[in-house]
Amino acid sequence: LMRHPNAGGVLVLGLGCESNQMKKLLAEAQKRGPLDPARIRFFNTQDVADEVEAGLAAIEELASLASQDVRQACPAGDLTIGLKCGGSDAFSGLTANPLVGRIAEAVTGWGGTALLSEVPEMFGAEQSLMNRAVDESTQRATVELIEGFKRYFIEHGQPIYENPSPGNKEGGITTLEEKSLGAVQKGGRAPVTQILGYGSAAGIRLGGLGLVEAPGNDAVSSTALAAAGATAVLFTSGRGTPLGTAVPTLKIATNNDIAARKPHWFDFNAAALLDGSAALEDLADRFLTVVLDIASGRQLARNEVNEQREIAIWKDGVTL
Repeated sequence: LMRHPNAGGVLVLGLGCESNQMKKLLAEAQKRGPLDPARIRFFNTQDVADEVEAGLAAIEELASLASQDVRQACPAGDLTIGLKCGGSDAFSGLTANPLVGRIAEAVTGWGGTALLSEVPEMFGAEQSLMNRAVDESTQRATVELIEGFKRYFIEHGQPIYENPSPGNKEGGITTLEEKSLGAVQKGGRAPVTQILGYGSAAGIRLGGLGLVEAPGNDAVSSTALAAAGATAVLFTSGRGTPLGTAVPTLKIATNNDIAARKPHWFDFNAAALLDGSAALEDLADRFLTVVLDIASGRQLARNEVNEQREIAIWKDGVTL
């Protein structure tokens, strides 16, 4: 996240006595790629008299530097989009997910990258992803991603087929396979080119569809997509959520009811596919314009307007 291309500047705060010490954190970050010292400020709050004052002073320095940045034109193939669904309903696999799949195909067709997470929501539909792996090593890595997550569930006493969630069931989804077959549609027909461990950054030059190791939890999965390099997240929902992560998080409604009740949450409504008032390709063209406008800074995503920006770290193991 410190090296994310969307960030004009980053302020990292520590307390000072935690196990995750600032020096160790920065050293670990440096191992994964160089950090621009001009774009990062950091301090432990125990070491300053007024942490708010010190933090605001650091942000002023970063904002001053960022104000000198000059916008430059770049191709849409430079985009990396994260693909996410949350609060799915029976229409997710019929409207918003296929729509996002068309966007994934367009971006990867231009040489860009799409990232799909929520590994438990691949269970039962993993074959469609394995069949699109670009080579044998990528296919094997896909198998290990799925099997590794199943082992993770078993080790923690969690039933593998506990999904769908109560909200999914209320929305009309009946089985994990039904949910998964709808969820993987977000990747469209893009070739699977890379498998990313949690916290790893995507190999941008690889393009295609990358699979990101992370759970289905909305906040954790969205954060993982941003950390992997997503410059925007396309988030489909039939039940609705105001969630936004560290990058623009575009919410796409699956049905007219939730779009009408929560217009301040959603950036686009895919429900026109239900009544046949719009064809999938036409709707995809309209939504692609929205995606490019937000990516270009001509328009704000609803989560940005609402100032809904959250990160959530996936923590496993013992808490001391």
